Amino acid sequence: MGEVGSYEAKTSLSQLLKRVAKGERITITKHGIPIAKLVPAVPRKTPDLKEIITKLREFRHHHPLKGLTIRKMIQEGRRF
Repeated sequence: MGEVGSYEAKTSLSQLLKRVAKGERITITKHGIPIAKLVPAVPRKTPDLKEIITKLREFRHHHPLKGLTIRKMIQEGRRF
């Protein structure tokens, strides 16, 4: 884990971000006191579109609209 002062972090942020992207953790200090940490971000899981569509279809199957249309929902919303 590296340690850099706040001034150096400000002036060389792009280089620090490259190091962090490679997996390094960097502590930013101010007058020798740690104030922040730069750590690699946790990668977000890409949603599986087929799984989402399947779940939506299952939801619709178990929750029928029973004749309710979008037009009726819009008109109901305009009453309030």
